[in-house]
Amino acid sequence: MFIFSSGGFSFPIVANANRALAIAVTIAMCAAAFTFTTSARGDSPPALLLAENYAGGVDLGEYWVSEKLDGVRARWDGANLISRNGNRFAAPAWFTANFPAAPLDGELWMGRGRFERTVSVVRRAAPHDGWREVRFMVFDMPRAGGDFNARLGRMKTTVGAAAQRNPHIALVQQFTVRDHRALVERMRIVVAAGGEGLMLHRKGAFYLSGRSRDLLKLKPFDDAEATVIAHHRGRGKFSEVMGAMTVELPNGTRFRIGTGFTNAQRKIPPPPGAVVTFKHQGWTGSGKPRFPVFWRVREQE
Repeated sequence: MFIFSSGGFSFPIVANANRALAIAVTIAMCAAAFTFTTSARGDSPPALLLAENYAGGVDLGEYWVSEKLDGVRARWDGANLISRNGNRFAAPAWFTANFPAAPLDGELWMGRGRFERTVSVVRRAAPHDGWREVRFMVFDMPRAGGDFNARLGRMKTTVGAAAQRNPHIALVQQFTVRDHRALVERMRIVVAAGGEGLMLHRKGAFYLSGRSRDLLKLKPFDDAEATVIAHHRGRGKFSEVMGAMTVELPNGTRFRIGTGFTNAQRKIPPPPGAVVTFKHQGWTGSGKPRFPVFWRVREQE
């Protein structure tokens, strides 16, 4: 017997060539499962506007509100759909037929609660019929000029015309709320129906890249991202699979996540180096998340 170590696990292996080969193949498949595949590499990642968390204290009359879609972020550059990391999605030609020539910011979406299915469809390297279930939901028009009010007017005309010729593109509905209580109630309704939360976009904001208070997100929980460092074997019913993983925040803080995983994810966990999203309930004084729970692998690896 010898010890085989990979991805943070140490396995006792009987010196049997067939068994060793099978384990090696399994490990290779595990790593491959979390590789984001696309048809081609883009020139560079698109400069996207990113949201801050909503914490109250703003004049809600100055914001448009929309549902936060649980999909995959994408930028239409006039010819191709580009991921957050600059990769081209292998969308079929019929999917993008009659899309506007102007750049659009949006989400590839298949409906509430279907994030994992959406990722499995859009990350494949070749066009396929699974895209028939996907829609490109547009929420901004980066180069239209003017503030968000002006851009929204342009989107209604441009995206509306495209949607008449192609059912795979649509405009995200924008609405207003009168106060904080109405905002929270609207979020409750969306979440109860299987949605993720709400987005708030300041009406007078120009499109700028990076995180900004001009775009806010409101969800019933906090979330953050971390990089997988190592896996740790479980105990009891998890003695043969992963029990927890050590992850690292962008600032170097490390901690363990031990809950939120499905049985399949415990058998084939995200490999070291993968970026995962976790839910939590605020932060401790030492900068670690309170009650971290695994949510999912980030959609664009």
